[in-house]
Amino acid sequence: MSNLIIGLTGGIGSGKTTVTNMFQALDIDIIDADIIAREVVAPNSYALEKIVEHFGNNYLTEQGQLNRAKLRSTIFSSQDAKQWLNNLLHPLIRDEIIKQTKAANSNYCILVAPLLVENNLLHLVDRVLVIDVEECTQLKRTLARDTSSADEIKAIMASQASREQRLAKADDIINNDGDNLAQVQQQVSELNTTYHTLAAKL
Repeated sequence: MSNLIIGLTGGIGSGKTTVTNMFQALDIDIIDADIIAREVVAPNSYALEKIVEHFGNNYLTEQGQLNRAKLRSTIFSSQDAKQWLNNLLHPLIRDEIIKQTKAANSNYCILVAPLLVENNLLHLVDRVLVIDVEECTQLKRTLARDTSSADEIKAIMASQASREQRLAKADDIINNDGDNLAQVQQQVSELNTTYHTLAAKL
């Protein structure tokens, strides 16, 4: 069981996956809040049944999966719908995060949560690691990898915590603004040593 839980976060396009993969290569257990969020609404799940009950059958695809695009546009345009969905999903996601962090075997584990600050999950972690980049870098990277337009990406960025809000919560920061992966790897390596040391003291 991991004694130390590190919350890894950052805005869209900041390079969370790149950094997470580097920690994983060091045999650190990773708990991914996005994967958990998808699993709690899997076909035949309690949450999916409740969503269909509340919003209707047209929120299912022909394969019986959640129609994410339709749900996303509904909650983007209705605060009440968003609140209802959050009230349903957040406790389920939180319980599963706690279960998975307790089951982790590495000295410390990492909870990857893009919305760690926004969804108030800070109490689930011991330290916060922010992957920090300039906002123009976020936009450029996301445009390069996604089909979304610049306006859509800016809207996502505006809905997330600001760079300043994230950094205000950070215990540790990895600067990922350049294209130098060796520098990022070096920062990961140093933090890995720090985290093992901290875990040993618990």
